[in-house]
Amino acid sequence: MTRSFSFRTAGLLLLGACLSLPLSAKESAEGFSRQVALSLQGEGPWYRLSIPMSVQLSAAHADLRDLRVFDAEGEALPYALVAGSERQASTPHEAEVRLFPLRGTSAADATQPNLRVQRNTSGTIVEVLPENAGPAAETLRGWLIDASAVTFPLERLRLDWSSPEEGFQRFSVEASDDLEHWQAWGDGQIARLTFNGERIDVSEVKLPGRQARYLRLAWPAGATAADLHGARLQGSTRSTEPAPMIWSEPLAGRQAGDGEYRWQLPLALPLQRVRVSLEQALTHTIVPVELSGRDRTENASPRREAAWSSLARGVLYRLPIDGRNVQQNELELPGWAVRELRLQVDQRGTGLGPEVPSLSVGLPASELVFLVRGSPPYRLAFGKPGAQSAALPL
Repeated sequence: MTRSFSFRTAGLLLLGACLSLPLSAKESAEGFSRQVALSLQGEGPWYRLSIPMSVQLSAAHADLRDLRVFDAEGEALPYALVAGSERQASTPHEAEVRLFPLRGTSAADATQPNLRVQRNTSGTIVEVLPENAGPAAETLRGWLIDASAVTFPLERLRLDWSSPEEGFQRFSVEASDDLEHWQAWGDGQIARLTFNGERIDVSEVKLPGRQARYLRLAWPAGATAADLHGARLQGSTRSTEPAPMIWSEPLAGRQAGDGEYRWQLPLALPLQRVRVSLEQALTHTIVPVELSGRDRTENASPRREAAWSSLARGVLYRLPIDGRNVQQNELELPGWAVRELRLQVDQRGTGLGPEVPSLSVGLPASELVFLVRGSPPYRLAFGKPGAQSAALPL
């Protein structure tokens, strides 16, 4: 059986050393019951393919040890398998924040400004009250930044600033949550230089990636702070994304009793999700169910059937809410290898209708990475019961 599909490249430099190793034994495409033609896109020489569920269900082994890639000459190509896993994602954030000038006759005065703080449901209001110490109190010593509305870790501070003189400006950065207790966050530096028609402008300050409600920028004694016209805080939040899932086409089942349905897989697979089809004609469906599974191997004795293990319990439903149909038809599984599935329906619910529902099964997507050598067309071969794994370690 020969099919075809195409996929794009993905450069994987770390695999170069591994995938350039020769195979330990020459292997031919004979003996593999399934072969899929590959249509490659991009320059290569490394290619990556997300293995579809159709291949997973047609392979001779659940761990894909019988997977191979052959060129037009029938030579097996070096490859590696990458199991599906969770992925770390980073989301960037940016927020404009309010500025308050800190003035005083000395740097010490500026670090202890006369503040009035009010908190309400919309946030924190900070007011810097003027000093009454005469003209000398008007010297700009630093700035207070209100970050009380920022919800992400603070990684960078971008300043819109001006100064009558060019050069470097250094200042200390402190953080606080109550305007009374301050923690040193290191020093910051901004700069503006021009020479021979060239310009250098440094307006970003690195922060330690922690959260704080307020920041204080204090210039050293004897220095006048730069004029700030605006400030923006930048940072990122990190989250874990589940591994991409691959799904089978709906599988036909059979009714094994009153309120009991069964489905058979070609081989035992470590399923992580199932999706039950709900009868569209039933506008109100609420069905408590229990899903069980077992691994019935080819060598199992017909007199001694494997015991069922409970995989999941839940409520499947399809209901009209606010003019649209809302449904929950999936169950999460523990990832045990099962070859047969049994769905038992609680008779106190509405039931699943007169027809046997179909079932789709889901697995985390695995990836095949291989190094192209030889001539096209290339073929993905699988379905050899006695095959041993030829995948290279990563």
